[in-house]
Amino acid sequence: MISTAKANFQRISPRKARVVINMIRGRNAAEALQLLEFTPKAAAPIVKKVVASALANARQVRSDVDADSLVISKATVDMGPNQHLRRWRPRAMGRATQIKKGVSHITIELDQR
Repeated sequence: MISTAKANFQRISPRKARVVINMIRGRNAAEALQLLEFTPKAAAPIVKKVVASALANARQVRSDVDADSLVISKATVDMGPNQHLRRWRPRAMGRATQIKKGVSHITIELDQR
């Protein structure tokens, strides 16, 4: 493991973020950044920032590291807590149901090829 970057409490549902994460898992970092630049998904800018942060963290550890030699070895999206984004929708017979807003924890890990 060369470097890790996390983005906790991101305001996007984990299901949407996993689509983007699955596209870049196993690719090298430079290729993943290029792919995320032109991906028309809502999670693409968020994931791009996390990949760029992991690349910057790798350069802090070793300054001679190349973006083409680093591979996204581990990329996960976990569901965050839904405590502060609770909304209610009116239902029949005076009831109400809860609307759950998605919150994600995104983790990217880079490793040498």
